[in-house]
Amino acid sequence: MTYYSVLAVTPTTEDWIPDYIGPANRLVAKHGGRYLARTANHEQLEGDAQGAALRIILEWPSKEAALAFMNDPDYVPHLEARTAGSTSYHFLIEGKDDLA
Repeated sequence: MTYYSVLAVTPTTEDWIPDYIGPANRLVAKHGGRYLARTANHEQLEGDAQGAALRIILEWPSKEAALAFMNDPDYVPHLEARTAGSTSYHFLIEGKDDLA
């Protein structure tokens, strides 16, 4: 079943970004993921303000693929750099409609 990662990321420093993009791109692809959106161009339409500099949406072929990416030893140092250099929220969402 398809899963989606939805992230809200606000860098507190940009030092980690140049070393993050290339490896993250390769590792996402290695685990069968693909970016659907990575943008600073977003607008909140409802609810209390939840500001973030970047909104990121990834598609994964399975929950296992998403978790394998997050736990990949080659990704761990980049994840640590991102979380140390940003305020980040990451949601893993099952691609199904429970209300249908």
